[in-house]
Amino acid sequence: MTTHFISAEIDLTESPAELPKAIEKELEKRGEPLRWAVSEVDKEREVVRVEAVVTQED
Repeated sequence: MTTHFISAEIDLTESPAELPKAIEKELEKRGEPLRWAVSEVDKEREVVRVEAVVTQED
């Protein structure tokens, strides 16, 4: 098992309550998320930048 630091851009959702679910769904494509944080919000492009630590099976 290895850990990786990744950055991802996620489209903003219409409902703020749905944003964490959208982030976790995207991160799960890259591994098992251990922790994540929104590091930037781009209102013009309607995306958020997320930094995360994920684990992947070797």
